Amino acid sequence: MQDVYQWLLDYGWAVWLVLFLGLAAIETLTLDLFFAMLSVGALGAMLAAIFGAPLFLQVVVFCIVALLMIVLVRPVALKHLERGPRDQRSNIERLIGSPALTLEAVSGTAGTVKIGGDIWTARTPDGSSLTAGAPVLVTRIEGATAVVVPAPAGAHSAEPGQSDGLSDERGSEQH
Repeated sequence: MQDVYQWLLDYGWAVWLVLFLGLAAIETLTLDLFFAMLSVGALGAMLAAIFGAPLFLQVVVFCIVALLMIVLVRPVALKHLERGPRDQRSNIERLIGSPALTLEAVSGTAGTVKIGGDIWTARTPDGSSLTAGAPVLVTRIEGATAVVVPAPAGAHSAEPGQSDGLSDERGSEQH
């Protein structure tokens, strides 16, 4: 047992390096930044081992650095990763707040809307009913269903030269 402890003292940096790489590899599978924060803690402990810190101090450095990273850095990093600028949002994120037109009656369970030229299944969040042809706004996307609310009067104007998605193109698709 004394030999194992002596080996850990002599090559503790290698154990921390393996832990750092293992946690970083797990992070590539989870992508939630938790294991990345732990891996930075292992990196701190590896540096402590290289500078000759005793094993208990290496463990303390690992715990403190990992905890600080999880509490201070992770929330800020997640906030920046969740939402980018408006022009860099994904296709789904760009639809939120967009105007739409009901193609058939929309209720709390069923309906269809046209959003920017695409037809989506839709429902209302409160179970109310909207008639066909009513202008609406997309409040969120749940899977392949747009959750819509009635649009305030004059709220669906498009920028010049762009389609607002509200024009009914069913009659204009003649070849």
